[in-house]
Amino acid sequence: MLPPRKPRVPEPPLPDEVTGKELDRAIHHQLRTLTKENAEGVARHLVMVGALLAADDLELALAHAQTAARRAGRVPAAREALGMVTYRMGDYARALGEFRTVRRLSGSNHLLPLMVDCERGLGRHARALELAASPEARTLTQAEREELAIVVSGVRRDLDQLSAALLALDIPALHRPSSYRLHYAYADTLLALGRATEARTWFTRAAAADTDGETDALERLDELDGTVVVDLLEDADEDPQSDESPTEGGEDLEGRP
Repeated sequence: MLPPRKPRVPEPPLPDEVTGKELDRAIHHQLRTLTKENAEGVARHLVMVGALLAADDLELALAHAQTAARRAGRVPAAREALGMVTYRMGDYARALGEFRTVRRLSGSNHLLPLMVDCERGLGRHARALELAASPEARTLTQAEREELAIVVSGVRRDLDQLSAALLALDIPALHRPSSYRLHYAYADTLLALGRATEARTWFTRAAAADTDGETDALERLDELDGTVVVDLLEDADEDPQSDESPTEGGEDLEGRP
């Protein structure tokens, strides 16, 4: 007698405007191992994962990532998507497992910085440093080596090894004008060491290169300079004629941007 079939897990809905063609060519190449119909569906779910991660809707992103992984379990991009979502959710054990699967399926080490950070998140600092020093780390691209340096510096800071944390960031890319994430980490570590003047120099470099505002380098500079930022919109919401709280039934403006 055959065992009962597992009930089918419902899939999250897909907007009509998401076609799957938004993915880059390399991912579509991976999906060629699937049937045409399945490949199209997985591609649409992967597009949704990216969009929902950008919108910080992690629960719905997880639903789409799990669906993609169920339908394309041996496609590296699908497993990477699930790993990315669980990493963002702080489920480092699961994320690490997915990243290891991606490396096994693809032969690529590009997720090594995230794997090191997962080990760090699990409190396994010795394992994190061992993985960061593995031969595979020498195969990383420049951008990946920068991310690895930032993670290793974080591990050293967790261990209260601030001088070693600073040294970990002192790689050739540190002197490239565009390496703002590296500049920011270097500045933050200098500040932790009590070297505020040098930290200000590196926060300035980070702010100049970070045109999309990915870091809060400008705010850190304001803090170092003692600048107070006044929220004029919040002040405008307050009634200058009265210090009384809103009466019952009136509008509560607290928490408005």
